[in-house]
Amino acid sequence: MLKRSALATIAVLGAFAVTGHALAACTVGRIAELPVTMAGMRPVISAKVNDADARFLADSGAFYSMLSPAGAAQLGLKLHPAPITMRVTGVGGDARIWVATVKRFTLAEVPIPDAEFFVGGSEPGEDVVGVVGQNVLAVEDTEYDLANGVIRLMHPNGCGGKVLAYWARSLPYSVLLTPPTTPLAPHVTAVAYVNGVKVRVMFDTGAATSILSLAAAAHAGVTPQSAGVIPDGLSGGVGRKTIDVWVAPVASFKIGDEEVKNTRLRIGATTFLDADMLIGADFFLSHRGYVAKSQGKLYFTYNGGPVFNLTARAPPAVAATAPTAGAALPTQTGAEGPADAAGLSRRGAAFAARRDYLDAIADLTRASALAPREPQYLYQRALAYLGNQQPFLAMEDLDQALKLKGDDVPALMARAGLRLAGHERAPAIADLDAAASAAPRESDARLAIGELYARGDSFGPAIGQYGLWITAHPDDSRRVQALNGRCWARALWGQELDKALADCDAALKLGSRSAGILDSRGLVHLRLGDFDEAIADYDAALALRPKSAWSLYGRGLARLHKGMSAEGDADIAAAVVLSPLLPDEARKRGIAP
Repeated sequence: MLKRSALATIAVLGAFAVTGHALAACTVGRIAELPVTMAGMRPVISAKVNDADARFLADSGAFYSMLSPAGAAQLGLKLHPAPITMRVTGVGGDARIWVATVKRFTLAEVPIPDAEFFVGGSEPGEDVVGVVGQNVLAVEDTEYDLANGVIRLMHPNGCGGKVLAYWARSLPYSVLLTPPTTPLAPHVTAVAYVNGVKVRVMFDTGAATSILSLAAAAHAGVTPQSAGVIPDGLSGGVGRKTIDVWVAPVASFKIGDEEVKNTRLRIGATTFLDADMLIGADFFLSHRGYVAKSQGKLYFTYNGGPVFNLTARAPPAVAATAPTAGAALPTQTGAEGPADAAGLSRRGAAFAARRDYLDAIADLTRASALAPREPQYLYQRALAYLGNQQPFLAMEDLDQALKLKGDDVPALMARAGLRLAGHERAPAIADLDAAASAAPRESDARLAIGELYARGDSFGPAIGQYGLWITAHPDDSRRVQALNGRCWARALWGQELDKALADCDAALKLGSRSAGILDSRGLVHLRLGDFDEAIADYDAALALRPKSAWSLYGRGLARLHKGMSAEGDADIAAAVVLSPLLPDEARKRGIAP
């Protein structure tokens, strides 16, 4: 049995924010404020684990706080068996779990002794070691203000059934009824409508993007075969498995008093325990929400921008009602809008996640002016410059950030990527060597470092980085990506082809019949001289992705080896139309007719 929840310790902070003179009125005080930095579409909070800095995903979809196995190993934690019947289930299936006790866990500057975490499943990425779940985020009420870089744990006083969207003032707001949460049903759920069909939604900040199950989509008249639906690759979650995902046009998505018309949703081959749809961080970025556990309600307002963040195009039309006439909003405690460097940087990261790069750059420029010796703000602005198609300004910021902190792994990786794009291979490899040296052995960054080494044709180091990551992440849903990456690196290298074949076979067993994996295995068979097997893999890959230049080129070579001259020449000609430089790239690696 778990001995102690972090919840209990944080909760003792409760009363400080409630204004003393207004006890007869409705006031909303802050128990704690958790600074949130968006790492792409991931809301990340900082904590300390036994005095070591650590990054956690703020995950309202997790019923309990968890560490990944690699994160626990990186932090030097001992694992204990969980009850034998206990499993954790998510998008990627079930995951086996252990328990780790953290002697000193510090969150929002509050030390929590002997905090216990589940350990298991996938790592969230971005060198995040675990997730902070509902046992911390649902102390009482919770306000999600990701656009301003903060999650607030709230304490309402004397509010009864009054409106708790205290920030709304003249803004339109919506109210949803949310069933009471229990240990067996801990998630915040509500009702929404897709194309007028009722769906149960679960609010999950740990999901980068919202996703509707295939079964619910079919009830709403949408399937992967419907007009306008396009494949969107694979997605994963807690367990090892990945699922196929599509982007589908829908005529209407309605939640509360807000309706988005002619939008697009992700649909996926998955099931959720409590819902038909996950409402992810994309929705939270475009809305400010207050989960009133005290009332069984969720209040939210629209911030602007794309609701589901699927493209950078102009946002769809969103309609919402105005506040009820005469509704009394509670007294607000605390100032609105960041003025310090840290707050500006968090809001800037949120702007960047919403693809509002100009506002992101403005906030991060102000943050850097206030704290010119902080490399993180320069790194964040570099990412915003990259999103805004300004690579030279991004490079200037990365250079300056690395002058301030030469072993910063994310900045080294970002600069390596820019240098590879500029065909500066030698300095890019030097950056990757520095990043590989600085990263902890179990670091999640090793997967991306391996991919960058492979892009730079440094295949031996790439394979080494993939190997370190695969060893440290036995149950991660991205094992498919890592195994395919290592297979492809070995295939391009033309060495260790038997191991490459084993990697591709293992990736196919873990995931669906991905065009990318079939293409990689096709090249392995081509290198081995197994031309019939190569053609079969390329046929299957092209059935899934007809305009893959590598698959066409590889099949053309295999057909030429089989004496099928006309068919082979036609494939190679089609590949050259799609990628004129591909024959030269392939020839450099010894792949030629």
